[in-house]
Amino acid sequence: MDILHHGAVDGVTGSCHQLVVSDCQSYLIDCGAFQGAEVSAKGAGHNQLEIEFDISTVQALIVTHCHIDHVGRIPYLIAAGFKGAIICSRASARLLPLVLQDAIELSLTRNKNLVDGFLRRIEKQMIALDYKTWFTLPGNQPVAMRLQRAGHILGSAYVEFDIKQTDSRVVFSGDLGAPYTPLLPAPQAPRRADILVIESTYGDRLHEKRKQRRQQLKRVIERALANKGTVLIPAFSIGRTQELLYELEDIIHKSKHGQHGKANIWQHIDVIVDSPLAAKFTEYYRELSLLWDEEARAKLKSGRHPLSFEQLYTVASHDEHVRAVNYLHSTGKPAIVIAASGMCAGGRIVNYLKQLLPDARTDVLFVGYQAQGTLGRDIQTYAPRGGYVFIDEQKVEIKAQIYTLSGYSAHADQQDLINFVTRINKPPQEIRIVHGDNQAKLALQHKYSELGFNARVMS
Repeated sequence: MDILHHGAVDGVTGSCHQLVVSDCQSYLIDCGAFQGAEVSAKGAGHNQLEIEFDISTVQALIVTHCHIDHVGRIPYLIAAGFKGAIICSRASARLLPLVLQDAIELSLTRNKNLVDGFLRRIEKQMIALDYKTWFTLPGNQPVAMRLQRAGHILGSAYVEFDIKQTDSRVVFSGDLGAPYTPLLPAPQAPRRADILVIESTYGDRLHEKRKQRRQQLKRVIERALANKGTVLIPAFSIGRTQELLYELEDIIHKSKHGQHGKANIWQHIDVIVDSPLAAKFTEYYRELSLLWDEEARAKLKSGRHPLSFEQLYTVASHDEHVRAVNYLHSTGKPAIVIAASGMCAGGRIVNYLKQLLPDARTDVLFVGYQAQGTLGRDIQTYAPRGGYVFIDEQKVEIKAQIYTLSGYSAHADQQDLINFVTRINKPPQEIRIVHGDNQAKLALQHKYSELGFNARVMS
């Protein structure tokens, strides 16, 4: 048995791991796209959208969740000849076709017939599983797997493999969510893991507590409203957008009972989601509310609509998007804009940044990890120096106020990653650390080693 890593070892993107059971039997866990510096000429992911490893023994692909850095290379896997099963949770099976359609149209082709053909092929190969249910995988050697809730985004899972021949249990964390985040239950550690492959995105830091980050979110937005400016929030279409809407609805709801001027401001602020993809995913989140946590379901029962409230507006067409950008730029009307992509690596958020970064009334609020080489990371780096960035080869001055709330990350922090391991009843003999910058991986390795675990940084 062996584990090969085809991504997410030199950074946080391109997740793709291969569990080799024998010379003729293996399984892929995720097949994601590279982003940021990892696709630059000097980055580890250069020209690696193509599948450059042998897939002849791969019996099935198991998808942990539907973020592009975990599924973006699936069309290339299909093009390379993969005909095996694509296995995921039932919620991920609803989301995956939308994500892949977007990925295909951005990186391969906009030819409708070709896109539809790819999607039909992918949907034919897809197998949707319930959580906590063992499934026998194809192959000569008996191997079973099951999915467990990961708490990262809707449908996310970590994967347990039970390999009969060696009586071993191998666990791949995928991306683990942080406890007490809105909407989704926290992940529970497995009972056994002989080998654990674990992410380390925030392996070197701790998040703010939920109460603190909500207060900070409220303060930042109220400051922007006082300045009569726009708050721009780059957010991934799945997960982060829905969590933010949930938090904003709660702030607006509670402000109805306030007696001060700021309470009145909240009742008139527009919350704009400028992403057709995010709007569709939000609709799916509403449809799959049975997967929400107890707090969120209780709000529904009380008659509230955390993901569909009066002040929420969705921008659909490109023409509407252009008008929204120009309107906010010319009027300075206070508004909250949530738009993809989360790392500002393309998407509609880029047009807002291009127009509004030079306006001192603008506030940009980062609520998730910004990978090296992305526009988001550049803004974080150069804004404190009164600097500038290049957008579409144009120099754009940064006069906007820039904030970062790491607590709204959908990823577990260092303590969460430690807890996940220490709560395994039969602890791992080997921990492989992936999916993080080098500093984060080394910091997490050090913590695990202090606790007596055999932890290795993969590179």
